[in-house]
Amino acid sequence: MTTLANLYPAHVQELQQRTKQVLAREGLDGLVIHSGQEIKVFLDDYGYPFKVNPHFKHWLPLVNIPNCWLIVNGTGKPTLIYYQPVDFWHKVIELADDYWNEFFDIQVLTNAAEVEKLLPYDKKGFAYIGGHIEVAKALGFDTINPEPLLNYVHYHRAYKTTYEQECLRQSNTIAVSGHKAAQAAFMSGASEFDIQQAYLKATHHTDNETPYGNIVALNENASILHYTALDRELPKTPRSFLIDAGAQFHGYASDITRTYAFEQNRFAELIARMDQLMLKAVDGLKPGKSYVDLHIETYKEIGSVLAEFGFITCSADTAVETGIISTFFPHGLGHHLGLQTHDVGGFMADERGTHINAPEPHGFLRTSRVIEANQVFTIEPGLYFIDSLLSTLKQSAHANMVNWLLVDEMRPFGGIRIEDNIIVHQTHNENMTRDLKLD
Repeated sequence: MTTLANLYPAHVQELQQRTKQVLAREGLDGLVIHSGQEIKVFLDDYGYPFKVNPHFKHWLPLVNIPNCWLIVNGTGKPTLIYYQPVDFWHKVIELADDYWNEFFDIQVLTNAAEVEKLLPYDKKGFAYIGGHIEVAKALGFDTINPEPLLNYVHYHRAYKTTYEQECLRQSNTIAVSGHKAAQAAFMSGASEFDIQQAYLKATHHTDNETPYGNIVALNENASILHYTALDRELPKTPRSFLIDAGAQFHGYASDITRTYAFEQNRFAELIARMDQLMLKAVDGLKPGKSYVDLHIETYKEIGSVLAEFGFITCSADTAVETGIISTFFPHGLGHHLGLQTHDVGGFMADERGTHINAPEPHGFLRTSRVIEANQVFTIEPGLYFIDSLLSTLKQSAHANMVNWLLVDEMRPFGGIRIEDNIIVHQTHNENMTRDLKLD
């Protein structure tokens, strides 16, 4: 098995090459990348959970240490300024001896306020990359998050190195263990809160370590796309369960969704049919194809499902023309995945940042880019019974195209979403989620 240590050198080399090219293009000497710093709660003395700058963790797997800095120029050995204070209030994370150390000139910083001594003296040719603009200005940076440079970096971040692909596989492995534990908890009759605890225990994550707030929704709550309330009460009648939950490995996110029926019924049949639809969409991920086209094809397929199950009384083509499918499928097919759950660069036609708009009827799409090898996507079609959207449809000119009796029977189940994480290769697609036997 190829280890991360074997894959990492080529990853750093690729980042060095990208940096060298963009610095030459923008007439800069180097980048100073800030890991970030703690943000204090208003009128209090403790901070929000720390979230590292994705540009920082792109270079090395340090995700939980604030006040660190990287100095890179694309040719010389990058400098890591590692924050390791003397502190008796908090646990200090000492610099570990790991596979990535040898690729950096490491300097230890014990006092965050003294970082200027370790940064370039003349900052005129250096760009600050990070989220703390006031800090950058105080340190004397004039060039802060330049848009042309970030466009280049974001565009190329869509192409994952072999090291990154392995990190994403590991992230999926962790998440799948949580999903299996969550399914078992649901089938035992647990509450949303207890299912969430089962997931976190299985993944060895805390709430703050998951890449996004887990969606753990029972029954009608599955119709709320970003439901995170976590009801502590046991459901009187468990009917359905939707879990959208991921994990992190070395800063790389997984994003997996499953929907389950408590009993074998019509809703269970609908889940099985949507699973077939989702896998067909995965097969449609092919280099050279527009993700928008794949979304529109899947959108029509959902119209076919609505017709098959009798939820609409018109054809799938008519459902597309009238837009009523959007009542049942109101979001995009998926998105890029990587250092961030909704990874950057999804609307870029080129490294200059030329924007590709999503078509107006599908404004919720998170990517409009052409699919290429070494890109990583989620595929996550859904079919929901959302009261507010159904109410609008019922008052529209298209209300007679819906079998409201059958739709109302599904409202107590909330809805369905199924999501896998896919690496696109030149000759095939690698479904990381299914390879781990999560059906």
